[in-house]
Formats: sequence, structure tokens, C-alpha cells
Amino acid sequence: MWAVFLLSSVMGYRPVIIVHGILDGPRQFEILAQFINQSHPGTNVTTLALYDYIASMKSMWQQVDGFREAIRPIMESAEDGVHLICFSQGGLICRGVLATLPTHNVHSLIFLSSPLAGQYGDTSYLKYFFPKFIKSRLYNFCYTTWGQRVSICNYWNDPHQRERYLQSSIYLAPLNGETQHANSTAWRDSFLRVETLVLIGGQDDGVITPWESSIFGFYDSNETVVEMEKQDWYLRDAFGLKTLNSEGAVVKCVVPGVQHTSWHSNLTVYKNCIDKWLT
Repeated sequence: MWAVFLLSSVMGYRPVIIVHGILDGPRQFEILAQFINQSHPGTNVTTLALYDYIASMKSMWQQVDGFREAIRPIMESAEDGVHLICFSQGGLICRGVLATLPTHNVHSLIFLSSPLAGQYGDTSYLKYFFPKFIKSRLYNFCYTTWGQRVSICNYWNDPHQRERYLQSSIYLAPLNGETQHANSTAWRDSFLRVETLVLIGGQDDGVITPWESSIFGFYDSNETVVEMEKQDWYLRDAFGLKTLNSEGAVVKCVVPGVQHTSWHSNLTVYKNCIDKWLT
């Protein structure tokens, strides 16, 4: 045991914090934790047991408040910083946590198949939660005060209802700098504290729609995907993504053939997209 601890110290492995996605909990990330400890022995890996399973439907800001308080003491005890792996909806939770935690010390921020630019698709998840809606009508619920109390609606981005999205979105639009608010500069400064930003996704995901949202791409009004570098908020550098990218701090890792629920248990994904950033 002491040998493992010594190896971890010598190799400089930073603690790893994992934030789960919707309808997930720590159990789903046991294989990922095993991958990490096999390649980086002695690493302190924490998968946060918070807002698990059905509780993951609660509003994003409520979840951000809880996750921030759970993450803060881990960061404070890690002198050299931490790595943050955020899966699916958890990626957007991590964005909210870091925006509101100006003293964070995240070294590698790894977004694992996360709807970073929003979600718009008739997926199995949508049919499960909203069986009476299809994607073209969900805005009627999501873009209301009641709808914004549900996590999915906090990042539902209907490209055909742009004005209603901007007027109603209390989470994604402010995070992306699509709507102005008093904390815009502070949130941007906090995002820029990240050393390395890793974006992981792929065309066979089946849930994140469009899948390019996992690498900050999204639909225009014709449902044609506009890549990250051509998004308005990127060009304006609204939340610091353009600056990070210009500094070489943004890494994209696109992997075909991986379904949404398999990202965190796929050894190829771990070896090619995650492992190297956990030192």
C-alpha cells in the first residue's frame, strides 16, 4: 500500500473527480475508475454520489450548488490541482461549477460526450421523460418557468425557436454568453483558469444531438451543424473558449462506433482520449 502511495506521489498524479450524467450514479463509473488506477496507480478517484439517478432531473443550478460544495474541499486539499471528468449532462454541471468557483484549480477538464452547445433531438431519453412531446414541440414546455425547473430543459436548444430560447434559458444561454448578465466577465475568467480542455464525442453516440454538441458544434435554423469555430459566441470569445483554443489548450477527440452509455467503460476511449491528460 505504501509503495502504491509513494509511486502516486513520485509520478505526480493529481486527484480525479468524476461527475456523472443524467440517470447515472457512481456505480456506472467503476470501470473508468479501474482504468485510471491501473494506468496511474494510487490516484485518488472520487465519483461524486450526488443527484443520482432520478434526482439528476432537478434543475441545473440546484445541482451546481450541491456539486460545487462537494468538489470544493477536494480541490482545497490538492495543492497541485485536480482533473475533472464530466460525462453527458455532468459536463454542463461542471461548467456551472467552474463558472461559480473562481478559485478552482482544475488542470485537465475532460468533457465526455456532453451536450455542451445544447440538445435538440428525438432520442430515447426524450421519449422516456416526455412521451407526449416530439423535439419540435418540446419548447412549449421547456421555455416556461416550470420547464426551466427540469435539467433537460435547462440546455434544450431549439434552433427554430431562437428568441424564445434566449428569453427563457436560465442556464445554457448565460453560460455560453448568449445572454448578457452581471457575472459574464467573472465566469469567463474562471473558465480561463483551466489548463487543458478535452472534448470527447463521436457520430455514433445516439443520444447527444447533434453529436457535434460534444465538441461545441450545433445546428443553425436549417438544422445544419455549425462547427465550434464558427459559432457566434466563439467568435466573440464570450466565455473564453476562443482564447483557450488559440493557446493550444483545447483538444478534440472524436471516436466512431461508441454508443452514449459506453463512453466511460470503453478502453480505447480511455487510452486515446483520457489517459494522457491525467498526470
